[in-house]
Amino acid sequence: MSEYTHKQLQEEKVFKDPVHRYIHVRDQVIWDLIKTKEFQRLRRIKQLGTLYLAFHSAEHSRFNHSLGVYEIVRRMIDNFEEYPEWNKDDKLLALTAALLHDLGHGPFSHSFEDIFHTDHEEFTKKIILGSTEVNEVLSRVSQDFPEQVAAVINKTHPNKLVISMISSQIDADRMDYLQRDSYYTGVSYGNFDMERILRVMRPSKNEVLIKESGMHAVEDYLMSRYQMYWQVYFHPVSRGGEVLLNLILRRAKHLYQSSYNFKQAPTYFIPFFNENVTVEDYLRLDEMVVNFYLQEWIREDDEILSDLASRFVNRDLFKYLPFDGSIITISELNDLYRRAGLDPNYYVFSDSYSDLPYDYDRPGQKTNRQPIHLLRSNGDIREISSQSAIINSITGLHRLGSRLYYPKEKILAIEDLSVKAEIINLLNELD
Repeated sequence: MSEYTHKQLQEEKVFKDPVHRYIHVRDQVIWDLIKTKEFQRLRRIKQLGTLYLAFHSAEHSRFNHSLGVYEIVRRMIDNFEEYPEWNKDDKLLALTAALLHDLGHGPFSHSFEDIFHTDHEEFTKKIILGSTEVNEVLSRVSQDFPEQVAAVINKTHPNKLVISMISSQIDADRMDYLQRDSYYTGVSYGNFDMERILRVMRPSKNEVLIKESGMHAVEDYLMSRYQMYWQVYFHPVSRGGEVLLNLILRRAKHLYQSSYNFKQAPTYFIPFFNENVTVEDYLRLDEMVVNFYLQEWIREDDEILSDLASRFVNRDLFKYLPFDGSIITISELNDLYRRAGLDPNYYVFSDSYSDLPYDYDRPGQKTNRQPIHLLRSNGDIREISSQSAIINSITGLHRLGSRLYYPKEKILAIEDLSVKAEIINLLNELD
């Protein structure tokens, strides 16, 4: 490691933050990473994608969140330093991985990934290891430091303790986004006693342990996460925004591949349409660029693209109904749409979602989830659901939901009265 590894700022830098009050930066490496253009790009990527369509103040960015995760890990390390299980040489690795863990998120992350088959975790790795300002900063620490940071984020690094601080079922990432998203959406579901959880965390060789006396704070944390998913993250209006964005990008990609002559050439999208995306291409496309194209596509001659883009920009979302396929299947509904002259590829959408609040690998099962472990006063370690009736009640609880999205006014405008009546009657049965 170079002298740069331990270099401190002459004066501590402080970010004022509504969740953590202050975010403290003392290491030169962290300050230099924050100033890179790849990290600054996260200011132009919303943390919650289309959720602002449902919660008007949910406009915060991946930049905010990434700083918050860094701050929580910094505080974890401050608490861990008195324990022999913590290796002080791991400090910079943990801090940098925390700061950079979301570096590869694209605009409106999940809708974007579904259409263009990109993976934000893979692009995080590529940005860290590629010809970037971030890589240049990390390489000044040591030649192999970028690979180490990428391996922590990719969960392949041999240091399981550092991985668990950033990516586990009770990690800095979740503790920040639950509180931050709760604050910016104006709800209280994501609030829990983080101060208590940080005080009862203990480092071990392979993971962060929780003192048994802190079990009830973890119960509160897990229930907060459960409520945030079902009351906020799966909100039907936000999901409706994702549905529209999905359809818009799908239509634009189809038109490009059909040699459609766009009024405004979709230059920034072309590598994505061709599924041949470089790191440079990826970094150029942020939400400012996507929103520009959405505005431009309203003026396109293609009626479907123009209509869908207008709906998204002006928040004229599709209506939605609960839908499980028991009354009518999507295939049957598609046939009715075709008879009515509506394109089922763009005017009906079945959206499914699910969450698993807490689970862990057991014999005969594969969840790819590591358990939360309690550290008892006698030194024994116990999986938390074996000690908590509350957590046991939600362990392995895989809750599912689904909705049907459709443009109500287009259904009402169908000229074939018999087909219109048939579609309306079916939709009324779903309601």
